[in-house]
Amino acid sequence: MPDLLDGAPDQLAILRLSAIGDTCHVVPVLRTLQAVWPETAITWIIGRTEATLLGDLPGVEFVSFDKREGRQAYRKLLQQMRGRHYDVLLHLQAALRASIASLCIPARLRLGYDRARAKDFQWLFTNARIQGEQRVHVMDSMFAFLEALGIKERVLRWDIPIPLEAQEFAERELPPGRLLVISPCSSARWNNFRNWPAERYAAVAEEAMRKHDFHIVLTGGGTELERWYGEEIARRMTRKPLDLIGRTSLKQLLAVLQRADVLVSPDSGPVHMATTVGTPVIGLYASSNPLRTGPYLSQQWVVNRYPEAVQAAFGKSVEELPWGKRVRDPDVMERILVDDVLERLERLVAAGLPRTLPPAQAQSR
Repeated sequence: MPDLLDGAPDQLAILRLSAIGDTCHVVPVLRTLQAVWPETAITWIIGRTEATLLGDLPGVEFVSFDKREGRQAYRKLLQQMRGRHYDVLLHLQAALRASIASLCIPARLRLGYDRARAKDFQWLFTNARIQGEQRVHVMDSMFAFLEALGIKERVLRWDIPIPLEAQEFAERELPPGRLLVISPCSSARWNNFRNWPAERYAAVAEEAMRKHDFHIVLTGGGTELERWYGEEIARRMTRKPLDLIGRTSLKQLLAVLQRADVLVSPDSGPVHMATTVGTPVIGLYASSNPLRTGPYLSQQWVVNRYPEAVQAAFGKSVEELPWGKRVRDPDVMERILVDDVLERLERLVAAGLPRTLPPAQAQSR
């Protein structure tokens, strides 16, 4: 594919509003842009919630978009973009809400996904499209945007700022010693089916305490489901965990994850937050494909029951189905056994609970 630019642009905009995990994937793309094109001014149009986690990244102008405001959010964005003109817009979100927002962003080159990945008619809102392998991790598909611009390097670095207040919160709340954090819930979207049974989390926690002297920490948002999970897990344990569910901001959660030795979680934002701070993740995957949405640097620790779930649901192999096909079965996560998770934990402990941060330098492909 010929490069779409002759050189570094003066002004570049990134459009990725949500979700937490996906915006975490954008950060190494941003770091690469900053390393290769240090003089390029970068604006990131980002969701309000996601901005509370990433909005203090240095060297970037953040424009917050609050979807709760409905049409008013688009009017505000249009007003903020008035008088601007970007050389490039990286339209990194194939969703109708984001595509409508893209109409507010004046840009000469509007780069989006190829037709196979451009959901919600995203191709109608772009004038150039990425190419390359489609059956890859979400982060790799984002790096394909840079390859389309002629950038071959990859800077796998996050360095998300953690304010002193958040660090002090983690230091004050967390006990000394080994820490196993359980973030039991994925997002509460309809028909999601990513959550593992509470009693199985409790069984893993009990064994981790008994055999390896881990302290157990529960994290999550303040929804009724998440609070129920915390109460149910704690009820089944002989020694009560530290329950931080509903008690942390995103920055405080990041500080907690940074101090953790391991995170156990289904496909969710905290999986990718933990990756940004080098914490190994035992990801629990059956409804979705971890090769597409799993913890980028912890694939070796993932419990992957997705292939067998796909076979049972559709009578086909992963290779025969569209990339990213979900298994919408309310019982699908029960394919993951307690022993599956404990086996990953045993291997992690035997390896010395290694951190997962890659080298900070650019990596050529």
